[in-house]
Amino acid sequence: MLRSCAPGSPGHRRLRRALPPAASAVRARLRECAPRIPEAGALLDLLGKCPEHQKKGGFPVVVFEGLDATGKTTLTQSVKDTLNGVLLRSPPACISQWRTIFDEEPAPIKRAFYAAGNYILASEIAKASTQAPVIVDRYWHSTAAYTIATEINGQVQDLPPAQDEVYQWPEDLLRPDLVLLLTVDPEERVRRLQRRGLEKTKEEAELEANSLFRQRVEESYRRMLNPACQEIDASPCKEEVLKTVLQVIKKQCAW
Repeated sequence: MLRSCAPGSPGHRRLRRALPPAASAVRARLRECAPRIPEAGALLDLLGKCPEHQKKGGFPVVVFEGLDATGKTTLTQSVKDTLNGVLLRSPPACISQWRTIFDEEPAPIKRAFYAAGNYILASEIAKASTQAPVIVDRYWHSTAAYTIATEINGQVQDLPPAQDEVYQWPEDLLRPDLVLLLTVDPEERVRRLQRRGLEKTKEEAELEANSLFRQRVEESYRRMLNPACQEIDASPCKEEVLKTVLQVIKKQCAW
């Protein structure tokens, strides 16, 4: 169990290795497994087509984060329709068919897939934001929050302290204008999942079975920096949540 995350501690060093700090580290990890996993080679090809320095266009980019059943799918579609924008998701559509392959791999390879997806998604965001507002269903914060919560066992207080570098946005990844973290009461979230009747992902099974894991994920989201997550209570009816979100976007993005 990783109990200490002081900057020089083994737990901290392990966590830094688990969170690839830049696209170059993601490529190196994928190259290691490409001889065994052909899809890793295909990912490398896609990454090679992405410009190293992505620049956002003139339209706002708003990311929605949160656990499953917090209403992201419905809300992102509604915001996209209201703003006449573009909706993008992580992992991006061009690689989503490989998700089941990488989800069965060891954690470092699985995380490299999702990190690569963020850089490919950044290229899509850069292009789309020159034409319309861009709404994004998950981005780097999800990759980081789930990695931190998995690598650091125990209580919330065992997480790296606030302001730690693990919560910092990668310097070489396109930044959104606004990140909204959707939250609902844990019991309500479980009720929503049950009503959906869908097969649980491994992440969702862990969230349901392990309340400490869920708490670590949510707290990791709250500690993210540059940009930080702005928390939105998604418990009310969808119309009310949409109204609140649109007000925040208008205020924060001058839109």
